[in-house]
Amino acid sequence: MPLRWGVALAALLTLAGCADAVPGAPTTAAPAASSSAPATPPGALDRFYGQQLTWGSCLPFATTDDQRQFYGQPGFECSKLEVPIDYANPTGRTAQIAVSRLRATDAGQRIGSLVINPGGPGASGIELASQLAILTQGTEVARRFDLVGFDPRGIGGSTPTVRCLTGPEQDAQRAADITDPSPAGVARAEGLSRQTADGCAQKTGVDMLANVGTRDVARDIDVLRGVLKDQKLTYLGYSYGTRIGYTYAEQFPQNVRAMVLDGALAPDQDPTDEVVEQGRGFQGTFEAFAKDCATKPGCALGTDPTQATARFQAMTRPLLTKPVALPDGRVLSFNDAQQGTIQSLYATSLWPDLRQGLAELAQGRGQTLMGLADQYYDRAPNGTYSPQQDAFNAVRCVDDPRVTDPAEALQRSERYNEAAPFLDSGRGASAALDACAFWPPQAPVTGGPHVPQIPGLAPPLVVSTTGDPATPYQAGVDLAKALNGSLLTKVGDQHTASFQGFRCVDDIVTRYLVANTPAPADARCPENG
Repeated sequence: MPLRWGVALAALLTLAGCADAVPGAPTTAAPAASSSAPATPPGALDRFYGQQLTWGSCLPFATTDDQRQFYGQPGFECSKLEVPIDYANPTGRTAQIAVSRLRATDAGQRIGSLVINPGGPGASGIELASQLAILTQGTEVARRFDLVGFDPRGIGGSTPTVRCLTGPEQDAQRAADITDPSPAGVARAEGLSRQTADGCAQKTGVDMLANVGTRDVARDIDVLRGVLKDQKLTYLGYSYGTRIGYTYAEQFPQNVRAMVLDGALAPDQDPTDEVVEQGRGFQGTFEAFAKDCATKPGCALGTDPTQATARFQAMTRPLLTKPVALPDGRVLSFNDAQQGTIQSLYATSLWPDLRQGLAELAQGRGQTLMGLADQYYDRAPNGTYSPQQDAFNAVRCVDDPRVTDPAEALQRSERYNEAAPFLDSGRGASAALDACAFWPPQAPVTGGPHVPQIPGLAPPLVVSTTGDPATPYQAGVDLAKALNGSLLTKVGDQHTASFQGFRCVDDIVTRYLVANTPAPADARCPENG
C-alpha cells in the first residue's frame, strides 16, 4: 500500500492584514483550471458564509483518553461548520466540519485566526490544534492569534465521515501477504484493493467520495475564514496540509494574508515519482537511525551501519511466511513490521521505540512493532479504527491521476524497491493495482500535479528539513520558488519542524506570522536549534 503523508503527531507530543471586501463575504477568484473547482451560482453560498457558530466543549469529539485530556484543556472550544457537499449544488446535501478554537490571550493585540492543518490526508486538525495549544503556550503566536483547528470533510469529527472497511477487515488486510508477484498473488492483492474501493462506495456514498478532495477542502477553508470574520487567511499547513494551502491560494489568492507551508509536497511531481522519492527519504532516515543505533548497546542491527539494510531484511522477511504470534491473538505480519518501522522514522523521538521493537523481533516477539503499526493506522486497543486510513485512500484517489496499467504499477514497484531496499520483500516487484484503480467512476479525479501560477499572492514561508523522511527537502525548495516565497532550511531527520521545540525555526516562523517578515536569504537552522 502507499505510504501515508502526514505530520508526526507523536513528535509534537515530545517536545494584520486588511482587505477592501466586507469581512466574511465570499470573494471567490476565478480558480486555476487545474483546480477543477465547481462553478457556484452567485449568492448561493451566502447562507454558509453568514452562519453563526455555537461554541462549546470539545469533549464530544474525543474518542481516546489522550484526546479527552487535550480537548478538555481550559479555553479549548469546538463547534460545527456547515458546508455544501457539492459546491456546484449548494442547495443539496451538506457536511458538518468539526472546528476548534483557542482564543488569543491578548485581545488588544489580536491579529486574527491562525488556521492549521496536519496533513495526512486524513489527520485531525482538532487533535493537532489541541497539542499546539500546549506547545505554543505563552508565545507571541498564542498571544496574538486564535488557534483554529478543523477536521477536513470526511475526517475525524466531521460528518458524514469517510468509511471503507470495518475494524476486522482492516486487521485482516494488514495481516495479508500483498507482496507475492505471481499471478495468483497479484489477484489476491487486487482483491483487497477492490474490497477497499467497494467498501468506500458502499459505506461512504459516491456523492461524498466525488467531493472529498483537496479542491473542496480549500472551499471549506474559505467558508471558515468568512465565518470567523477574518478578511484574509493566516494558515499553517504541515505535510499534505501544504497541498491544501497552495490549492487554497490558487482558488482565493486575494484572501491570503500569510501561509507557512512546512514539509512540502512538490506540486508538479508525478504521483509515482512522489511515492518513489518518499521511499528514498525513508531509506535515508533508516540509515541515519542505523548509525545512531550502532552507538547504543544491544542494537539489533549490529555495530556496522553499512550492513543495517541487510540485517533488517533478514529480520523481517521471515515474517512473510511465519508471522509472530502476539498475546492478543493477532500476528505481527511483514507489512506491520514495516509500517511500525516507518512510523518510528517520522520523528527521532520514536527511535528508542524502534530500537526496542527490533530487539524484540530478534527474540521472536513483536509487541512494540505492532504497537507502532497500530499508531500508524490509528487503531484503538478495542480493535476500532479512526477514519484516518480510509480518508487517506479516498482523498488521494480523487486528488491524483490513477495508475490503472499493470505495466506502470510494476515499474512503480520496481523503482520503489530500488529507492527503499530496506523495505524490499526480496520477492521481486508486483504489478498489483491499488484501490484507486478500482475507484467508482462517479468519483472522478479532481486534481493533479501542476506548478501553481498565482500572481499577486502574499509570499508564503516554506519550511523544509534536510533529512525529512516523508517529504524530501528539494520539494520545499521547489515550492518556495514556484510561489515566490521565502525558504527556511531546517537541518535534521524529522518530518516537519515548526513549533516542535526548535527555537531558531519558531523565531523565524513567528516573525513571519506576526509581521509578514520573510525568512532571511539562505536561512538555515541547525539540527538542535
